[in-house]
Amino acid sequence: MPVAIAPNGIHIEYDVMGDPSDPPLLWIMGFTAQLIAWPEEFMQLFVDLGYFVIRFDNRDCGLSTKLDGVVVDTNAVIKAALLEDPLPAVPYTLSDMANDAVAVLDHLGIARAHVIGASMGGMIAQTVAIEHPSRVQTLTSIMSQTGDPEYGQPGPEASAVLFAPPETDRTAYIEGSVKYAVWQSKKYFDPVATKERAAREFDRSFYPEGSSRQLAAIYASGRRSEKLSQLNVPTLVIHGRDDALITQSGGERTSQVIPGAHLLLLSDMGHDMPQPLWPILVDSIAAHVKRNL
Repeated sequence: MPVAIAPNGIHIEYDVMGDPSDPPLLWIMGFTAQLIAWPEEFMQLFVDLGYFVIRFDNRDCGLSTKLDGVVVDTNAVIKAALLEDPLPAVPYTLSDMANDAVAVLDHLGIARAHVIGASMGGMIAQTVAIEHPSRVQTLTSIMSQTGDPEYGQPGPEASAVLFAPPETDRTAYIEGSVKYAVWQSKKYFDPVATKERAAREFDRSFYPEGSSRQLAAIYASGRRSEKLSQLNVPTLVIHGRDDALITQSGGERTSQVIPGAHLLLLSDMGHDMPQPLWPILVDSIAAHVKRNL
C-alpha cells in the first residue's frame, strides 16, 4: 500500500478507491482501529455513487508508524483530564493525528475533502476542521464526542472491556472479540462476523502497545466545544441510541455546539456500523456531501 509522510517523519499507510477526479471522502477510523475497519464493501457503495474514497491507518496502529517503546502513564493522563488538573507529558495529541490526516491529503494533492470520522476518528475529524478549516468541505462525526467529560462517557460494563488488557494469543483474541457485544448494536450483533473481523485485524497488524498512547492522546486533548462552536463547516452528526461506549449525549453535545449541525440518531445502532444500517448511513452521508459539493 502507498504511504504518506506526515510531520516528524511519521509514515501513514493509506489506500484509495474510485476515480481521483471525483469528490474526495477522507475516512478516519477510531481507537486502535485499522483502515480495514471501514469495510471495503461499504466504501464501494460510495465509489458507486461517484466519490473518491481515502482510508488510512492512524499512527500507532495498522501499518503506519508505531512509536515502539514510548511510555505514557495513561491512567495519570485520564485522571488529570477528568479533574482538569495539569496534564503529564504525552507522546502526541489529537492535533498531531489531525496533522497526519492532512498529510495524506497533501500527499494526494487534495486541497479540500469531505472528512468523515468515527469514534476517535470523529474527534480527529473535528480537530482537522478546527485547525485546518480550509481543508474541510464537510464534516461528518459518527459515534463521537467533543472532549467534554460530562458527555458521552462509557458505561461501567463498556469501561471494563475497554480498559481490560487484550489477549495476545491469536485464538484467544479472536474468541474473546465477542466481548465487544457490550457496546455493539444489540439488534444486529453477529458473533461469527465479529470473530472473522478480529481475525483479519490480528493478521494484518496486532499492536496492543499503541492503545495506551492513543487513549492518552484522546484525554490529553481536552475540550473542543468552544472551538467547535466557532466552526463554519456543514456538519452531520450520527450517533446510536444503543451506544454504550460513547453514549448518546456525546453525539447530542457535538450537534449542539457546532453551528447548524444536523443530528441523526439511530435507535438500533451501537458503537459500530452493522451492515443492516448501511443503507441509511450511505444515504445520509451521501446526501450531506451532495448538498455541499
